[in-house]
Amino acid sequence: MEFYDIREIKSTSLSLTLENGKLEKPKYEKFRGKSFRVLKNKSWGFFSGMVSDEEGLERAERNCIEEGDVEIDRRSFEGDYTFKPKISTADIEQKVNLLKEVEKLLKNEFVVSTRINYIENIREFIYRNSEGSEIRYEIPRTGIAMQAVGKDDTLQFLSKRIFKPGGFEIVSGNEPFEMAEELSNKLEELVRAHKPPSGKMPVLMDPSLGGVFIHEAFGHAVEADHLIRGASILKETGIRVGPEELNVYDDPLKEEFGFFPFDDEGVKAEKKTVIEKGIFKEFLHSRETAIKLKGKPGNSRSQGVMEPIIRMSNTYIDEGDYSFDELVESVKNGVYLIGTRGGETNPATGYFHFNAQYGYLIINGEIREMIRDVSLSGHTLEILKDIKIGKEVKFEPGFCGKSGQLVPVSDGAPPTVVNALVGGA
Repeated sequence: MEFYDIREIKSTSLSLTLENGKLEKPKYEKFRGKSFRVLKNKSWGFFSGMVSDEEGLERAERNCIEEGDVEIDRRSFEGDYTFKPKISTADIEQKVNLLKEVEKLLKNEFVVSTRINYIENIREFIYRNSEGSEIRYEIPRTGIAMQAVGKDDTLQFLSKRIFKPGGFEIVSGNEPFEMAEELSNKLEELVRAHKPPSGKMPVLMDPSLGGVFIHEAFGHAVEADHLIRGASILKETGIRVGPEELNVYDDPLKEEFGFFPFDDEGVKAEKKTVIEKGIFKEFLHSRETAIKLKGKPGNSRSQGVMEPIIRMSNTYIDEGDYSFDELVESVKNGVYLIGTRGGETNPATGYFHFNAQYGYLIINGEIREMIRDVSLSGHTLEILKDIKIGKEVKFEPGFCGKSGQLVPVSDGAPPTVVNALVGGA
């Protein structure tokens, strides 16, 4: 064999759900698994199972069934890292009480249902390979997600969440209660909101929507496996994709939900410059694509012990110079959109369609009445040409899906203004 690596994953998790005042049975889960990769005749063989290293490598080698053209970056790393939470222990009663207190703030006369989830997970990662790499790290992740459905003129849904690396301190401050109160107040307004306008117009995106935009509409096109399959609108680096003030980064070392010190191929994590002063600078790579495209590895991730694939971490638009008031004034007549309810994008064509949680009309440079069931769409490279970028980057956590795998990520942006097609969701 030309190369091998072995991964061992250990994780423990707890989830609590309070739905309409009823506490579901707490879910405790433990997982332990091993996976083995072997490179032979320039082709990968893969096996996962709780067996000895010798047996696992032998089975993976048997799965190298054809000759290929795979070459890899063989650099090796060593490291032992533990992310230490500020509050490492909290009893189950504290966590349940947190959910109940949050639920009280979510309720008002317009709310017909509520659901609150508390999640904590500790992941231990152990890696070694034929080049001498020996790596271990442990990361706890904790958070809370809340949602409510309201009814008046229309039936509407709103959600908010906090997820970060750390322990119970992530949710033990005022933030969950402030979020719950804001959600309840906005939902009361949203059930009576107006339908949105339609057509191409200036759109002020809040940090949550702007972060999802850069992740979904641009970030997936930056993953080098999409390029190799011919499924990316980006064909080469060094091209202008936006104005001078546009800078975009993917930074796994930022202590947001997508944090990791080493990727799942045992490569030390580092901040990647995706766009610098409007110029597209680099793709995100695995050990394999880094050799093919002369890039840097470090962005391979996996769910559990599945095969590592190229993924983002904490992807964000860096802050610009515009104040919020200047952005509103620049829109003049358009919309201010907040949050996201998901959507879809095609990295091969660059077209996207997202649904915002809600928004407001902007008339004569002033924010006016709320609008509901609103979406925006367009072509990524066209949208980025005229982007205006505000101050103060904020991050939104989530789980990104690709090839049947989910990994924790975070998307960030300051308030931004783009020109897009607006319509009903």
